[in-house]
Amino acid sequence: MKLKILLILLLTLAAAGALFHFKTHLGLFVLPLFMGLVVFVTLWLYKLLSQDENPEQ
Repeated sequence: MKLKILLILLLTLAAAGALFHFKTHLGLFVLPLFMGLVVFVTLWLYKLLSQDENPEQ
């Protein structure tokens, strides 16, 4: 389970780095993409942590 969390965080860090590296090319799409990235990571980590709390499910 910890490997999944670490992998998601590393992929998110890479996506955020790519997003801000190409922010001049993306223009107005930077903010919606960043918000989507934040929502994705928040929901994914919430799902993984809630599964970790309830091992019987």
